[in-house]
Amino acid sequence: MTFLAEFATRAQAVSGHDALDVEPDALLAAVRNLSDDDVVALFQDSAAVIGCAERLQVVAAAVITERSAAPHGGLAGKRGHRSPVTMIQDITGGSRADATRTVRVGSSLLDDVAAVEPRDLGAPGGPVPVVAPPPPWHAGLRAAMLDGTLTTAQHDAIRRGLGEPCDGDGAAAVWAIAAEQLMDEVHGMPVEELAKRARAVRDALDPAGAEERFARRFAARSWRMWTDADGVHHARIDFDDEMYAWVDSMISAALRPRRGGPRFVTDAERAEAEALTHDPRTNDQLTYDLMMDLLRAGALASAEDVFGVRQPGVRLIAVKDAVGPRDAFGRLLSVAHVEDGGAAMPGSVLDRTLCDTASVVVTVDSCGNPLDVGRERRLFTAKQRLALAARDGGCMAPRCDRPASYCEAHHIDHWGEDQGRTDIDRGILLCRFHHMQLHNAGWKITRDGQGPFILHPPGGGAPIVLRSKSPVKWAWDPPPDRSGWRAA
Repeated sequence: MTFLAEFATRAQAVSGHDALDVEPDALLAAVRNLSDDDVVALFQDSAAVIGCAERLQVVAAAVITERSAAPHGGLAGKRGHRSPVTMIQDITGGSRADATRTVRVGSSLLDDVAAVEPRDLGAPGGPVPVVAPPPPWHAGLRAAMLDGTLTTAQHDAIRRGLGEPCDGDGAAAVWAIAAEQLMDEVHGMPVEELAKRARAVRDALDPAGAEERFARRFAARSWRMWTDADGVHHARIDFDDEMYAWVDSMISAALRPRRGGPRFVTDAERAEAEALTHDPRTNDQLTYDLMMDLLRAGALASAEDVFGVRQPGVRLIAVKDAVGPRDAFGRLLSVAHVEDGGAAMPGSVLDRTLCDTASVVVTVDSCGNPLDVGRERRLFTAKQRLALAARDGGCMAPRCDRPASYCEAHHIDHWGEDQGRTDIDRGILLCRFHHMQLHNAGWKITRDGQGPFILHPPGGGAPIVLRSKSPVKWAWDPPPDRSGWRAA
C-alpha cells in the first residue's frame, strides 16, 4: 500500500463516524453521545491519522534540514529563519521541544544516503559509478518508522537511548541487533520506559562509555539559589546519577502511601499511611517539608524519626559473571542498575558500594528464576522479593511504571483454592492498583512451566504476554541465536 493510500484509508475511517458531521462548536457534545466503544474507536482512528501525518512531517523536516545547510543561502535562511527548528516551530505553532524532536528524527533519515548517479571522472573507461555507503546500524529503525510500525516518538526514544556504537569491530551490528530487540518490545511500553530501556542496553553494551557518561554528569552537578524580583527564593539542583537516586529514594519512602505503596503492613504503619493520605499538604509541599527536615536535622535525627518504617536506600543490581576486568585507572568495567527505575551506575560506583555495604547473591536459572522455598510461608520472604525485583523490574502489568519497591508479590496460583506455592516461578510483582484489579475484576495470570507470564482479561479477551522490565534481563533473555552479542 502506498503512503497516500494508507493516509486516505486512515482518514476515511475517521470520516466514517457519522456523529462527527456537525458544526465545530457541537463536536464535544456529539462525541459525548457516543458509546464507550465508539469513543475508543474514534480515538484510535484519529491517532492513526496523526501517526501518518507525523511521518510525513518528519520526512519533510529531513528535506528542510538538508536544504538549510547554508546558514543564509539555505531554505530556512531564505525565509528569514535562523534554523530549521525555528522555521518548523513557526509553521506548526508548537513548542520548540516538539520542533527540535521533529528535526532530530528527520535528520536521522539523512544518514542513509542513496547512491548517486555515475560521474565521468576522466577515467579511460568512462563514467565511474559512485557506490553508496553501507546502510547505518539504525536502518531498521528508519524502515520501521516509515512503514508505520514505530511511531516517531518510539523511533526517537530508541535512537537517542542507544546513542552511537562504541569503537570496535562488529559494534554497529551489535547495536542493530539491540535496536531490533527493542522494536520487539514497544507494544504496551510507554515511550519513557522504552527510552530508559534503550539507555540500559547501551550501558550494558558499553560499560566504558557508561563510566564516561557518568563522569560528565557528575562534573555538571550544581546547586544554585537566587531571589527573584518579587522576593521569592528559588533553588535549582543539577544532580549526578547516584545522588539523584538517593534523593528519589528518600522522597519515595516518605510519600509511598500517597503513591500506591503495598497494602500488606502492620496496624501502626497503616495508621501512619492513613494520616499521610489525609494530610492537607500537597505532594510538593510534603516533599519540601521533608527536605527541610533533613537539612535541619542533619546527623542528629535517626532515620526512623524522619522516614518511619520504609527507610530510604539505593539497591544496585549487577550480573556477577558480567563484572569485567579493570581499566587502566583501576575502575571496574561493569555496569550496575538501580533496583527502582533501572538507572545505570558505572563500575566505579558499584566498586565503592561493595566496599561500604553488604551484598546479596541471587542465583537464577536460565529463565531468571531462583530455587523455590516451598509452601512453608504464606508471604514471599524478603530475599524472594529481592529476586522478584531483579527478575521483573517493577509492576509487570502492561504500560505500568510502578517501581519494585511499590509493588506486591502476587501468587498466580491462589494460596487457598489452588494450593499455590510461595515459589518465585509462581509469583509476579504487581503494583497495588493492578493487584487489586486482578483480584476484583476477573483478570488472571497463568504460566506454563518456565514460559512467559500470560495475562488473561475478563470475558475471554485476547491474552497478553507480560514482559520483564528489569534492566538486567538480558543476562537470561538474550536475543535468540545470537550468542556472544553482549561481549562484542
